[in-house]
Amino acid sequence: MTAATLACATVGETFGQRVTFDAKSIRDFAAASGDFNPLHHDEDVARASAFGALIASGTHVSALMMGLTATHYSRRCAPLGLEFTLRFVRAVRAGTTLDLRWTLIGLTPKPSLRGHLAKLNGSASDDAGVVHVQSDALLLLRPLEAT
Repeated sequence: MTAATLACATVGETFGQRVTFDAKSIRDFAAASGDFNPLHHDEDVARASAFGALIASGTHVSALMMGLTATHYSRRCAPLGLEFTLRFVRAVRAGTTLDLRWTLIGLTPKPSLRGHLAKLNGSASDDAGVVHVQSDALLLLRPLEAT
């Protein structure tokens, strides 16, 4: 099995989605994940903060970015997330739309795991190109018949 024969992934490919973080989704996700920081729930507290508005929890943005990798690759192979590193560069204020984007930068055969290790770089940027989150990921990609 070589990187050239991996049917579900190609080095250099990019994929992504646009997500708008409105006040309701920020509150709902924070509550569902057990994060009751008032910056995610209380308009008055958030407005008086350095951010000036409700902000999304890091867990919210992280979950969407990680989920995007699983959704993308599960259409053609069996993915398994092994590592994610995220750096929160800028708070995501309510009303912000981000372009979540991943690029596959490397594929290494891993015969002992019956698949390939896939290295990805990711980011979440607004329409002005300002990066809010930077990320790296390591996935195991297996052919569907190997699961």
